[in-house]
Amino acid sequence: MSISLSIIYLIATVSFIVGLKKLGNPSTAKNGNLIAAAGMGLAIAGTIFIHDFKVPPLIYILIGLAILIGSIIGGLMAFKVKMTKMPELVSLFNGFGGSSAALIGLVEISRDAGDKLQAMTIVSGIIIGAITFSGSMIAWGKLNGSLKSVINIPYHNIVNNLFFIGVIAFGAYMVTSGGNNPVLVVALLASGLLYGILFVLPIGGADMPVVISLLNSLTGIAAAITGVLYSNMVMLIGGILVGSAGIILTIAMCKGMNRTLGAVIFGAFGGTDAASDEDRKLGSIKKTNPSDSAIMMNYASNVIIVPGYGLAVAQAQHVIHELEEILTEKGVDVKYAIHPVAGRMPGHMNVLLAESNVDYSLLVEMEDINSQFKNTDVVLVVGANDVVNPAAHNDPSSPIYGMPILDVENAKHIIVNKRTMNAGYAGIENELFYNDKTVMLFGDAKDALTKLVSELKNM
Repeated sequence: MSISLSIIYLIATVSFIVGLKKLGNPSTAKNGNLIAAAGMGLAIAGTIFIHDFKVPPLIYILIGLAILIGSIIGGLMAFKVKMTKMPELVSLFNGFGGSSAALIGLVEISRDAGDKLQAMTIVSGIIIGAITFSGSMIAWGKLNGSLKSVINIPYHNIVNNLFFIGVIAFGAYMVTSGGNNPVLVVALLASGLLYGILFVLPIGGADMPVVISLLNSLTGIAAAITGVLYSNMVMLIGGILVGSAGIILTIAMCKGMNRTLGAVIFGAFGGTDAASDEDRKLGSIKKTNPSDSAIMMNYASNVIIVPGYGLAVAQAQHVIHELEEILTEKGVDVKYAIHPVAGRMPGHMNVLLAESNVDYSLLVEMEDINSQFKNTDVVLVVGANDVVNPAAHNDPSSPIYGMPILDVENAKHIIVNKRTMNAGYAGIENELFYNDKTVMLFGDAKDALTKLVSELKNM
């Protein structure tokens, strides 16, 4: 490798690290993303144009076409995707990364010259890439509603574990035998693809965000393996960063849901389509309307807004920002309470609210705002469900028992906006809706908040 290319790779690596660091704060996340993307662009350009061997012009044309087509497709997807579909997009991108690693392995396995370490790297890339691709496609299907939240497979834990051991044993045979028989290679690829399907299929819908994070980590590992294969430091370091960040995020999400990774993989949380406690009598609900809700908020000293997935579905982030601004003008102290797993992926609510120019200082994380609820006059819950369910504290039989939640029930008055009384992603009833301090504002979030804003303006 030339000195010039080494310097370019070093700059790209530094940009990845700086970009990743900036992604940790909403106010710097956009610049962090641009810095990391610029570093990747620099690394790609350096790899294409700085090398010590002659490349036929046709290769440059093919590479250029591939970059052009990929950029157009990626750009269109990024521009057109709705915030509610962002988890599905991430899942698709994970799958693309895994498929790339698997395809590289398929190309390189035919060139294996008997080096066991190289063979192990290639086989590992094929297996991990195949698992990531098929698993991500199943995750995408569940998030998109194309597949049921849970598809029960009899004895799926035993079947999956035995199949996984079989895949590892098959891979070990391929390495030790030095075989690159096309039939065996296809069988290896097929076994990885099948395991990815079996791995994700039984996992409950409520655990999909964790699964996406885990698959993202596997994509990084696959990229790192490819970096080892080609002795490419920027691919290796980039893959390590993605892989380690994905693992850290997976652990953080498991902590936010009070679940272990093993429970996610084997427990099928959120695995029922109907509420598991549908026969329980939790009491009666009290309905409200935009006029009464506006009066309650108008005379409050402080209001905490709890955004959830329903806010994203209704695309009501701009209206809720307008509501916040009106209340602030009236002297009401307004904050947003952000649960780490609100929405369908970590940071979903932060990005959604940032899109409507909500001040970052108003977004308060769960551990910092929970102590403030007891002194809060009004809490407005918009589309959130499981993350405010007191069953996590009160009901040892509940599947979310022990999960850290926003302590909304401690507030003086609670307004909950939902379309219907349908259960949340975990498939259970929410005790908060039956609380004596709670009133239900039914309707589409955008429509209900628009009426609420109108009422406040007339006061």
